[in-house]
Amino acid sequence: MKKTVLAALTALFIVTGCSEKKSVGQLTESGLNKKNFETEVNGKKTDLYVLTNANGMEVCITNFGGRVVSILVPDKDGNKKDVVLGFDSIQDYVNVPSDFGAAIGRYANRIGNGTFALDGVKYNLPKNNYGHTLHGGPNGFQYMVFDAQQPDPKILELTYLSKDGEEGFPGNLTSKITYILSEDNALQIKYEAETDKPTVINLTNHSYFNPDGDGNVTNSDWLLTINGDKYTPVDSTFMTTGEILAVEGTDMDFRKPTSIGSRIDNYAFEQLKNGKGYDHNWVLNTNGDISQIAATLESPKTGIVLDVYTTEPGIQFYAGNFLDGTVKGKKGIVYQARTAACLETQKYPDTPNKQDWPSAVLRPGEKYTSETIFKFSVKK
Repeated sequence: MKKTVLAALTALFIVTGCSEKKSVGQLTESGLNKKNFETEVNGKKTDLYVLTNANGMEVCITNFGGRVVSILVPDKDGNKKDVVLGFDSIQDYVNVPSDFGAAIGRYANRIGNGTFALDGVKYNLPKNNYGHTLHGGPNGFQYMVFDAQQPDPKILELTYLSKDGEEGFPGNLTSKITYILSEDNALQIKYEAETDKPTVINLTNHSYFNPDGDGNVTNSDWLLTINGDKYTPVDSTFMTTGEILAVEGTDMDFRKPTSIGSRIDNYAFEQLKNGKGYDHNWVLNTNGDISQIAATLESPKTGIVLDVYTTEPGIQFYAGNFLDGTVKGKKGIVYQARTAACLETQKYPDTPNKQDWPSAVLRPGEKYTSETIFKFSVKK
């Protein structure tokens, strides 16, 4: 999902000690130099953490924004592909505002007009996207440094305290994100949080998936399936209207595998015009059952298949419409429009202002929990 963030963001961060010197011993299998992630941002140390399993799958994550930097999986010919977009260093993540691979909070997606009321109190948030608050505001979780512990080669635990009033949200919120790599090539992400005041919360991961493993190609031929009979339409500012409509008979119907490019430019359909392609929330049929597949993304070229499972009621499919060739990512590849597909599990957008939708409220004494699994396999 595309964000508009303040150009002055870089000034909020102090970055030091990022070495460009290559060291073979510091290279991950995906080609990342760990030294380019060993620095400080706002006085807190950052690093690159590597998860591996017996199948040779590798996941690299930095505690700057809880970002998934790379995911290396085998294709149908046994060649390993890095299937997410991102950057080669912390400096790039700081200097080029983006949500590549990030942990998003406090509230993923949009809150209308940057305001909501809770228990009779009105809260005003910074507006950073068409008059709305997107992804927690211009200084959301994706730009914070988490405390990190890696108790196991397949597990990473990140924690962060979001203080009362941060980006306008009430309550001191303690959050924990746990990344677990399984032996069957699944990346499990578990979210937990507690608060000392009533607040709203909606955490997700914003990886830009590219199952071709090639940042030079578009998503046009990839096959997408979404287990949802309904979606939440948006207006021209990407804000949900409050309606929940059926996908049947529309270009929003992905209940069967459908190539992303087959309908994405049909701007005669108002929703594709409003979203400038696909940038919408689907209402999942899974009812929070994480054993059911919520969405599937497949590359016919590589045979790489991504199945998404979640406890959340919705999923945002964003087709990378606003990538525009101005961002140079890993290995010097310039990311053009629609070279990725984001599948963000979530509460529905603007839920705090739409009382009939699944609640995003968290109160003292309660624990917020959410879980998402990105499982990779190969179709030969």
